[in-house]
Amino acid sequence: MRIGVDLGGTKIEALALDGDGRELVRMRVATPRGDYDGTLTAIADLVAEIERDTGARGTIGVGIPGTISPATGVVKNANSTWLIGRALGDDLPRLLNRPVRFANDANCFALSEATDGAAAGASIVFGVIIGTGTGGGIVVDGQVVVGANAIAGEWGHNPLPAARGGESPGPSCYCGRAGCIETFLSGPGLTLDYDGETPAIEIARRAAAGEAAAQAALARYADRMARALASIINVIDPDVIVLGGGLSNIEPLYTSVPQLWGRHIFSDHVVTRLVRARHGDSSGVRGAAWLWPQGSASA
Repeated sequence: MRIGVDLGGTKIEALALDGDGRELVRMRVATPRGDYDGTLTAIADLVAEIERDTGARGTIGVGIPGTISPATGVVKNANSTWLIGRALGDDLPRLLNRPVRFANDANCFALSEATDGAAAGASIVFGVIIGTGTGGGIVVDGQVVVGANAIAGEWGHNPLPAARGGESPGPSCYCGRAGCIETFLSGPGLTLDYDGETPAIEIARRAAAGEAAAQAALARYADRMARALASIINVIDPDVIVLGGGLSNIEPLYTSVPQLWGRHIFSDHVVTRLVRARHGDSSGVRGAAWLWPQGSASA
């Protein structure tokens, strides 16, 4: 049995999968925001409850909103700031009395979709989460690519490629730079481009209803996504790019973006597919469970 935990900023979700990837049980609790020790206890309690319900002991994988630095062994780049600088990779295994595998939440998303989701069977998969931020993860032959600095896939903090007009220097980003891909392709980025107030999904609804201003904003958004994803295709040449997060529900993107990205890709023909996530919001927690491959030991 595999147990996956998705440590989010507002909720912690956990599930158990059997050997064939079938869901056995799922639970969630509110995240104890700002409370590191409380967060550890909440995860341990979820694991204990799942194992009581199933009567089995499982491997444990955890998706986190950041990563564990290979240099220091502590959490970095987490928007759940109370995790930053904490030795989560040591503390949680000690509390649970077994090994725990950790990955960035976007990497878990990509692994889920590459394992038994929309990109199942593909050799190279790039997973994209477009919501309040813009995350990314890379899976090659079923294995998450972490990278020497544990930042593989973090495309959102590259500059928007081929910036033009008012796109440069671009909006300020929380990372300290300006004009990052995330400032354009996140939900708040689309809102800022439209009127600074309207939620991204409402903009998409207005565009579908024929509003010219919303349609123009979505056209700019699709063009920016095409340029940004073209740079990914030029570097890792994925078989499939999978979109998740709230903005992945904007249906026209799956047609318009592939129509636009060819002019920025160094190839005479592009076969990369752009698809919507099969497991939706469940991909993160399922991917955390899949961090342990078939036959792995839990202790």
